Amino acid sequence: MKRLLLIEDEPGLVLTLRDRLTREGYAVETSTDGESGLERASREVFDLVLLDVMLPRMNGFDVLRELRKRGTETPVIMVTAKGQVVDKVVGLKLGADDYVTKPFEMVELLARIEAKLRRAPAVSHPSEGYQFDDVRVDFRRAEVTKDGAPLELSAREFQLLKYFIEHRGATLTREELLNEVWGYNSMPSTRTVDVHVAWLRQKIEPNSRHPQYILTIHGMGYKFAG
Repeated sequence: MKRLLLIEDEPGLVLTLRDRLTREGYAVETSTDGESGLERASREVFDLVLLDVMLPRMNGFDVLRELRKRGTETPVIMVTAKGQVVDKVVGLKLGADDYVTKPFEMVELLARIEAKLRRAPAVSHPSEGYQFDDVRVDFRRAEVTKDGAPLELSAREFQLLKYFIEHRGATLTREELLNEVWGYNSMPSTRTVDVHVAWLRQKIEPNSRHPQYILTIHGMGYKFAG
């Protein structure tokens, strides 16, 4: 399932687009202002971003400029009520992949999304490091700090955290984690994963009893939301 981020502040349009895109088989996340949209697009893995130009707190052009400055190459389709050629040119020069003008036909937007997803490269994952809130992970040095202080993680805990980060936003089964992190296909019990997740939560979560980064998806596994 392709994951889309809709950055739009009009409640009616958010509801309409989210419902239609969900029916089309996309997983849709939303942000209603430029600043929160920028942070989500920078830190989470999305296959495509739908970005309005007229947004509170930070306009779409500034969001796009900062997004590309941070090295995020996720395809972006600009969505705006403005139809002037100069706005389209500005958006494309800043790194937009396409541009649609309100009001638009839903079938046109769907076609543009499908076209961009077909041509988009595989979603890239962080290669050197990653930060969420006050936790910083350095993949090259295999080091983790929280609020500037080093965290003592075992090799397996670090590998588990790294895998979560590389697949953030995705629901991961215990079997997949055993196979990919521990390196074998089966074990007598998947309790091993639960134990390591509990240890990891104690070290990185503000409150391990109410985790906000490593979430339990009941009946399925876990999801990293940092």
